[in-house]
Amino acid sequence: MSILTVYFCGTGSHRFDDKNPNFWNGELVSTLASNDQGKEFAHWVAIDGPGSGNLQADELFIQTKAYGLSGTLFGRGWEENVSHALHIIKGQFSWQRKTLSEQEYKQLKAAGIPIEDVQVSGSWLWRTYSYGERVVTPQQLQEQIIKIFRKDGALPTQVNLVGWSRGGVSCHMLANAMLKDNALKHIPVNIFAVDPVPGLLNFQAHRVQLGENVKQYVGFYSRDERSKGFACVIPKTHAATRCHIYPVPGRHATLVGNAAADGASGGKVLAEPGLIVRHFAEVCLTRWGVKLQKMLNLGEGDLQAYHQVLARDDSKYQAMRKHSYTLLTEAEQGERAVSLGSQGTGFSTVKGGTLLPLAGLAAPITWQASSYKEIR
Repeated sequence: MSILTVYFCGTGSHRFDDKNPNFWNGELVSTLASNDQGKEFAHWVAIDGPGSGNLQADELFIQTKAYGLSGTLFGRGWEENVSHALHIIKGQFSWQRKTLSEQEYKQLKAAGIPIEDVQVSGSWLWRTYSYGERVVTPQQLQEQIIKIFRKDGALPTQVNLVGWSRGGVSCHMLANAMLKDNALKHIPVNIFAVDPVPGLLNFQAHRVQLGENVKQYVGFYSRDERSKGFACVIPKTHAATRCHIYPVPGRHATLVGNAAADGASGGKVLAEPGLIVRHFAEVCLTRWGVKLQKMLNLGEGDLQAYHQVLARDDSKYQAMRKHSYTLLTEAEQGERAVSLGSQGTGFSTVKGGTLLPLAGLAAPITWQASSYKEIR
């Protein structure tokens, strides 16, 4: 069995956020990726989120461009992220960066590598420089890693998707793209999504619905987020999909390790939501065949104690509702505005149907013997 796990970072977040000081113990998605013990590209890949600075542009299996502010505001670039993930799944690149950068050229020259001199063209006003071409491209190296280390053929036999924010929605998009691809539609998919937020005007079907290839969907949703434009989406799932969603106190970033009292700055004040979500992410990934290091391995006593602290600090979480990442706030009947599929509604109305537990987002945030039994 060959398993591939794709880690989608959120808007403005990237694979190095496991060292981001705004997250006292590392941002969740990047931390999980850094703790994955498989072979990168063959068994796992971490993909930077929209608006995160285009740090991976030279390494992607498809060509992209810098979208700047439109990446942050509208998610521009996430379609390319999904396309890159599709190519990683297939183990084949469709584009490669052949040209050397100025920095790479200088490093090779300083090391005494015999390469051609810089070629200069154009007038002084719009002069351009060519630093030559790479002998081996990053894409060629990555493709070879996949061929060597991915067993049982080029395609994985199972794909796990993990994402936060627009990274969570990217999980939906990739699962649907796989379902439309004749070569990939048979591969079972598991999804662990943390507060998937598509952003304004981004509630198209391929972002808010899922098909029969998704075998299990686990979602954790922040109860106290009120930022305008931050309505999270609970996807409409296939009848055969095991779908488990859970409410958690805190704001959008609280669930992935930001422990600040305002849910945005640094510090360690309200750490329990991030610890609980991380624990269950590790539990789910382990059950789905991923080998992780540095796991929390929380026991029932730990979880009970953390939930007691959540109850004690409930007023602090409710106080978060006055803060906004976008300066403006919004609510639906006094609750967080969410979207069930493409239909807007209030947070606690999402319950029943095919959800397990049936209480869905209306579940009390207290510890009981049956809490999280579906994914423990």
